[in-house]
Amino acid sequence: MNNTLQAEYAQKLTTPEQAVKAIHSGDWVDYGWAASTVHDLDIALAARAEELTDVKVRGGILLEMPAIFQVPDAGKHFSWFSWHMSGFERHAPDPTMVTYVPIRFSEVPRYYTDNMDPIDVAMFEVAPMDEHGYFNFGPSATGMAAMCARAKHIIVEVNAAMPRCLGGSNVGIHISNVDEIVEMKEPKMRCMPAPAPATEIDKAVARQIVAQIPDGACLQLGIGGMPNAVGSLIADSDLKDLAVHTEMYVDAFVDMAEKGKITCARKPIDTGRQVYAFAEGSQKLYDYLDNNPACMSASVGYVNDVRVISSIPNMISINNVVNLDLYGQINAESNGTRQITGAGGQLDFVMGAYLSEGGKSFICCSSSFKNKKTGKTESRILPVLHPGSTVTDTRANVQYVVTEYGMVNLKGASLWERAEKLISIAHPDCREELIAAAEKQGIWRQSNKR
Repeated sequence: MNNTLQAEYAQKLTTPEQAVKAIHSGDWVDYGWAASTVHDLDIALAARAEELTDVKVRGGILLEMPAIFQVPDAGKHFSWFSWHMSGFERHAPDPTMVTYVPIRFSEVPRYYTDNMDPIDVAMFEVAPMDEHGYFNFGPSATGMAAMCARAKHIIVEVNAAMPRCLGGSNVGIHISNVDEIVEMKEPKMRCMPAPAPATEIDKAVARQIVAQIPDGACLQLGIGGMPNAVGSLIADSDLKDLAVHTEMYVDAFVDMAEKGKITCARKPIDTGRQVYAFAEGSQKLYDYLDNNPACMSASVGYVNDVRVISSIPNMISINNVVNLDLYGQINAESNGTRQITGAGGQLDFVMGAYLSEGGKSFICCSSSFKNKKTGKTESRILPVLHPGSTVTDTRANVQYVVTEYGMVNLKGASLWERAEKLISIAHPDCREELIAAAEKQGIWRQSNKR
């Protein structure tokens, strides 16, 4: 590192307590995204709570409970605007301080540049500065470059444990564009809890999907047990020359790559490289991504662009849902009006995979679940979505739906046919009730099967 860069670094280096003095009441503050969410700066800002009111903070996919959530009367001092609800946000001590920002993930960079007010302060974690003066965004490129372009004041929190994630453009920021530098006192990566072991239902769903995947396919996996089960089956399968183009990079991809299933050799774009917008998982995942030229970190504006996704042959998209109805409307976000997670890029990949030559989009779920309050078995396939439920994927977007009882293709299916197909993969104990509801709704005919 040359002397000029060293001098600039020393001049901008400060403490978390000093850095957060740039934040004032009423400000818009960005906290980063996922693994790049600030830690020491968050603690320092929480310590100033009594001095501040109406500080509006944005972030998403939290890996720990922010300190600003835990101050007395948190909602008086801070509001949290979430790009993607997590368990920490759902269980905030003061739930009134948390709200959700509806998104299509691919559009987030443009939200920053075209649709939202400028950011007063952006602060986020980065990898240590390289010899050229760049701080890498680590496994969280997403919309970070667009966020920085709209920020009036930028503070980076240097995490010496952050992996340096290689890619194309928009994967880091130069020191000349940074106002203040803070060094994390106890550098570490915050990891996701280990996923629960795959259930027999997860495995039953996964087996059906894996049977539909050809050699050379390109994969997108959502978060959750079933996509992980698919990844595990692929890792132990005979499939070869698979590729990755996914918004979220998860541990299942590492397992597949280490077993030689992923080469990305047949991709017409980004050949030889696993492309992702952000990554979250175990320390093993972060170690794998660090300085790995086989992996390509990129802006979500590129990764989730339907035109980019659809240009990759045999694109396979696999995502979870909360529930769906007999019309094929998919709710992947809410329990009625209660927001429990975010849309992310599910619709981007549902649309892009279907437009891909040979591509397939799979929506998967267990056919039923046990209601913790009543102990009753309830169907995930509903006559209609519960009032207030979010339609993440419209009925026209959905291709394959998979439960442990089978797989159906809804493309081109009439309302009558959709009802029949979806009831055929519902839990057997729920089918007669669904048929009665379909008859009442006028989407069941005597000619339909029972």
